[in-house]
Amino acid sequence: MDGIVTDVPVGVKRGSDELLSGSVLNGPSSNMSSVVVTANGNDNKKFKGDDKMEAAPSRVLHIRKLPGEVTETEVIALGLPFGKVTNILMLKGKNQAFLELATEEAASTMVNYYTTITPHLRNQPIYIQYSNHKELKTDSALNQRAQAVLQAVTAVQTSNSSVTSTAANENTVSSAQSPVLRIIIDNMYYPVTLDVLHQIFSKFGTVLKIITFTKNNQFQALLQYGDPVNAQQAKLALDGQNIYNACCTLRIDFSKLVNLNVKYNNDKSRDYTRPDLPSGDGQPALDPAIAAAFAKETSLLAVPGALSPLGIPNAAAAAAAAAASRVGMHGVSTGGNTVLLVSNLNEEMVSPQSLFTLFGVYGDVQRVKILYNKKDSALIQMADGNQSQLAMSHLNGQKMYGKIIRVTLSKHQTVQLPREGLDDQGLTKDFSNSPLHRFKKPGSKNFQNIFPPSATLHLSNIPQNITEDDLRTLFTNTGGNVKAFKFFQDHKMALLQMSTVEEAIQALIDLHNYNIGDNHHLRVSFSKSTI
Repeated sequence: MDGIVTDVPVGVKRGSDELLSGSVLNGPSSNMSSVVVTANGNDNKKFKGDDKMEAAPSRVLHIRKLPGEVTETEVIALGLPFGKVTNILMLKGKNQAFLELATEEAASTMVNYYTTITPHLRNQPIYIQYSNHKELKTDSALNQRAQAVLQAVTAVQTSNSSVTSTAANENTVSSAQSPVLRIIIDNMYYPVTLDVLHQIFSKFGTVLKIITFTKNNQFQALLQYGDPVNAQQAKLALDGQNIYNACCTLRIDFSKLVNLNVKYNNDKSRDYTRPDLPSGDGQPALDPAIAAAFAKETSLLAVPGALSPLGIPNAAAAAAAAAASRVGMHGVSTGGNTVLLVSNLNEEMVSPQSLFTLFGVYGDVQRVKILYNKKDSALIQMADGNQSQLAMSHLNGQKMYGKIIRVTLSKHQTVQLPREGLDDQGLTKDFSNSPLHRFKKPGSKNFQNIFPPSATLHLSNIPQNITEDDLRTLFTNTGGNVKAFKFFQDHKMALLQMSTVEEAIQALIDLHNYNIGDNHHLRVSFSKSTI
């Protein structure tokens, strides 16, 4: 009999209305890998056996106790974190469904995961077990809408498009049904790590995956729940809230994706359903003991029920950042470490002053020491652990003087000054009393304007007599091209866009605090805007 499931459960009678009877099935020529059908309540006599017995592993899963109003998309989304979904059969009259995954391994991963965490759809617990069927054979004519949903998802799955370098095989649906949230952090003064996001968003349901990245000069994340309803609840409760007092504001939207394809488990991306994933080249691996500790460390970020704001005081913010900094640092306790190790510097060009200026965008640099025997490396001491975290997250991997610099936490607690009378060729400099620190004044606006390096620079403290041409010439002389320019705030401020981020970094190093005339010292920082 063409196309019929061969392993029918023993003792299940065949009815005249049986869904998989030969009269309903397409022949072998039909494309069964991307077909969906929704059957009515009478069309499931064949499947009763799945309720009664413990089946052997199969790539077809039997899902029971579904809410009455559940959609095909929500059921498909249950399986997508674990692999490609190749077929679905909804038995709405019985509140059941069958989901077929591409491989038995993917189905096993899904069953094992949901054995430890009860899956919920629309706030109702549901039950997932192996089906007795080894594959689903269904008729595409029975439900074109459901077929279209899976085909749309399958099309995007196979196109393999990506959100970021680590990220996402995407399967798109209407965003309101998506279990994936897109999160943007505004006013990011304290570092927001992947683990901080996991702690906050886990209050609203099981978080399956997170990917963090920088886009449009802002720290962003994609976060996937097991259930679209959890995503809706989290968005409702958290959108517009501050993680810490007066900063790190959450801006939350639904993503058009329904599944994230995470390739690596590290400090940038995590798949909580796949602890076996590699950490990826050059990324800190996640120590399993630390990962387990994070799952319990909810006290750090106890989100109050009222959520107004998330109300985490600065002391807790420091503790959270310190705790987060321990991830992947290979057993070195770095809680609150203020010293950074910067390597792969251009030793012909770099100076303590240039490092002070660039790292000073993210915190008040106290001391800089270029290593005597290894002049492509330097130690930089920041005022506190939050600032060192912030500088590391924003500057690691950026280009300075033509070389991609690497920024990590150092095992040193302080930067030693040279002994009295010892000439170290100007390689060490103490900046602790510098008038150029941006963050000395509590509540300064500078705390609200910390952004990743970008091609667009924000200029302030511009004298009235300085023209656009003057500024274009000044910035072109740093070795780059000025692409766009705009004055605002009565000519006192401007946005200036260089061709590349590297050119903007160079211009900021050269021209921040530049005496532009009448004892006006130009202030330069990175902007989140574009012109």
